Amino acid sequence: MKILANDGISKSGILALEKGGFEVITTKVAQEQVANFVNENNIAVVLVRSATKVRKDIIDACPGLKIIGRGGVGMDNIDVDYAKSKGIHVINTPASSSESVAELVFAHLFSGVRFLHDSNRNMPLEGDTNFDGLKKAYANGIELRGKTLGIVGIGRIGQATAKMALALGMKVIAADSFIPQVDVKVEFFDGQSITTNIVSQSLESLFKDADFITLHVPAQDGYIIGEKELAIMKDGVGIVNCARGGVIDEVALVKALDSGKVLFAGLDVFENEPTPEMAILMNHKISLTPHIGAATAEAQDRIGTELASQIISILT
Repeated sequence: MKILANDGISKSGILALEKGGFEVITTKVAQEQVANFVNENNIAVVLVRSATKVRKDIIDACPGLKIIGRGGVGMDNIDVDYAKSKGIHVINTPASSSESVAELVFAHLFSGVRFLHDSNRNMPLEGDTNFDGLKKAYANGIELRGKTLGIVGIGRIGQATAKMALALGMKVIAADSFIPQVDVKVEFFDGQSITTNIVSQSLESLFKDADFITLHVPAQDGYIIGEKELAIMKDGVGIVNCARGGVIDEVALVKALDSGKVLFAGLDVFENEPTPEMAILMNHKISLTPHIGAATAEAQDRIGTELASQIISILT
């Protein structure tokens, strides 16, 4: 039985699938050619990450498709309900990349509060001629310890982010329409742990109370953060989005950055992917990464082996 891993899969995932008797094809097929490739090669399973879309047209055109797998959490690039209505299994790996995304959130937070994203641009240009000037420009850093982190969406990734914040000595607050409260357990290297209860509050109160805000929500029909929401936030707030593009009004964000209302933003995802707006890319107050939240070796290994385990259990 053949599997097309169109957006790639880890070596450990390939080995697990091959051991289970499957043939894994990692050829990158263009979006418009996916259906033809699936049919011509008798593909039973299509695995994607965030790049390839599996919509109704592909589902209808590929009657031999048995499983659609998403390496990661969000499945907004798959017509999940329609696929299921056609008897196709739809699987994902919600727990595999939580820590990787959470660590990237803190990479952006640390970059923002110590101006690393801007310093790394200017030191190569001016470090030898304006060292003292740059030192003065980046001298007003902020510590994360003791500050309040507002987490919008306290699911698996939100909880992983909360653990790291608590370990740093931050206060954590959360807003989630589906999770009223959650126990977050912070485990240490020696087997000890602490557990704290986080009770969900309103979005409005979170926006008012948080020093830093991080989003962990699926794709939305509208903005979660727009002009109105930015207006009620603290002056000098920092905002990180490693979830989905389109949940922040980028025009309003740039205005808030330019006015000083928002101190910095960290963006891993964008309204227009894969061609983000130049106003975002060139803004010196934004720390930027190209949608790499789950792109660690460890996460990809976990994703690959978890997908393999689910596929083997369904088809054998």
